[in-house]
Amino acid sequence: MTSRFIPLAAVALLALSACNNDKPETVTLTAPDPQAAEIAKRAPVELPPAMKAEATMRCKDNSLVYVTFFEGDKMAVVKLAKDGPATTLKAEKAGDPLVAEGYSLTGSPKTISLTAPGKGSTTCHQ
Repeated sequence: MTSRFIPLAAVALLALSACNNDKPETVTLTAPDPQAAEIAKRAPVELPPAMKAEATMRCKDNSLVYVTFFEGDKMAVVKLAKDGPATTLKAEKAGDPLVAEGYSLTGSPKTISLTAPGKGSTTCHQ
């Protein structure tokens, strides 16, 4: 049994000695992206604006409105109840009324004029 083992070990050492290269093997994965052309044609993505202020406001009819204002003054989120659905209001340019279906908002984080469906037009302040 030992006499068979020695020739096998010699063959294995001989095979390993043939692999002694001076340069280490470098493995890379540089396969081309199949969607690269389509991605390059896409329009640039605009990130959503950062939050500017969040306010709970009391209106003339003694109700509460929850408003989140965003940087750029072109977007706000309004909730008519604390756990109610959120409605995103937007404007084309800063200074224009923020609108959504049935909603219109003008003002600042201190005082707003709000028109909402089923609520009519009212003034609210912080």
